[in-house]
Amino acid sequence: MYASRRQAGFTLVELIFFIVVVTLGIAGILVVMDVSAARSADPMVRKQAMVLADSLLEEILLKPFADPDGIGGETTRATFDDVNDFNGINETLSAAGPVFTGMPALLNGYQVQVVVAPAVLEGVAARRVSVTVGRGIDSITMVGFRTDY
Repeated sequence: MYASRRQAGFTLVELIFFIVVVTLGIAGILVVMDVSAARSADPMVRKQAMVLADSLLEEILLKPFADPDGIGGETTRATFDDVNDFNGINETLSAAGPVFTGMPALLNGYQVQVVVAPAVLEGVAARRVSVTVGRGIDSITMVGFRTDY
């Protein structure tokens, strides 16, 4: 006697349908990722701006609160001897920049702005230092305080 058994598995039509559905799903995900990546900020530019802002803020905050020699008007980075000397810097980095010379060529084109303003922290005289570094539409601002101690 011959008994009919039903075989388990997929038919060719089911397999082709599955492949088409999975392909369309993956294509949709890739399109969303492409649009998302194209509209997000460049992570390398953002990271470089963050590191540059942090480095400049640290350099400025290491300077004395008040002018040690009493002579104001220093104009180059090498002669800046107090926090206030950095106030008002607004420079696009390049090989021949007015203040930030000798920076790595990869940083050319970054915009650097420094604002130093008087502040008081719990009755202690201070300077609020704000460093903004950006390129294109993306920018990073870091703020620190230098006290008179």
